[in-house]
Amino acid sequence: MLVVALGGNALQSPTGEDSVEADFARTRVTMTHLASLLTAGEWRLAVTHGNGPQVGNHLLRSELAHMHGDLPDLPLEVCVADTQGGMGYMIQQCLTNALHDADLPGVVVTAVTQVVVDPHDPAFAEPTKPVGEVIAPERVERLRAQGWVLTEDHKRGGFRRVVPSPDPREIVEAEAIRAIVDQGVIAIAVGGGGIPVAQDESGDLQGSHAVIDKDLASALLAIDLDADGLLILTDVDRVAVGYGTPREQPLDELAVTRARELAARGEFPAGTMGPKIEALCRFVEAGGELAAVGAIDKSREVLAGSSGTRVVPG
Repeated sequence: MLVVALGGNALQSPTGEDSVEADFARTRVTMTHLASLLTAGEWRLAVTHGNGPQVGNHLLRSELAHMHGDLPDLPLEVCVADTQGGMGYMIQQCLTNALHDADLPGVVVTAVTQVVVDPHDPAFAEPTKPVGEVIAPERVERLRAQGWVLTEDHKRGGFRRVVPSPDPREIVEAEAIRAIVDQGVIAIAVGGGGIPVAQDESGDLQGSHAVIDKDLASALLAIDLDADGLLILTDVDRVAVGYGTPREQPLDELAVTRARELAARGEFPAGTMGPKIEALCRFVEAGGELAAVGAIDKSREVLAGSSGTRVVPG
């Protein structure tokens, strides 16, 4: 069984266009790569995905409708749920079509997924998770005055809104997802890291104002499903130390201990490669056999070990 975690670039045009049509076009290409993983017929599959740009846009749309249209404001966790459904539909349709075009059998279903977080997680006091699109510098002060927390994104040349990102503790629907996958159905799950929920004193679940990192949630799902492999597909061929500097060095393999040492030195920033490395380390420490990160368009090579970076025990 294989869990494949798709980064936001898998579902959104690299040109920055964020129309629905552009998202579908990009997702169709990605699903062709994903379908190629199933040609040998040896893998059962669960797919996860990010939602950073989409949930930020959804949140902004809700706020504008509330301010100018007298419509109810939507909590952040409801925006996560909405994007799970909408993006799940898009992935579900495009993957179904890709399987059909490749003459492969397959039924695809989206599971709207809740993920339990600790309401006392320190992340709630220190928002770090970027959501939404890049914000031009001239808009920064006005948005901060509205209560937005913004951080500069040097790679993209602007600012982005950040929200709390607590650690995922439990996937509420894990057994249902396992049952789906065991029947040979491809499950799309924990979209956007899952809908963050916390238990109250009576044990009931309540939504939390947060966005969970999809890579950490994907690792938890892979562990819960006893998956053989966890692939994190993104927009880089390999993990590198000294990324973007003259000392940049790509890595084919990375032991868990070394990965943690490099992370502690700041080699893997929290907003980019950091959660991916941590997710793969957690999966390997839990007994996962195949843990790798690599480029979407080289997914078969990443799976085979001829591309990407593998995280291994030790």
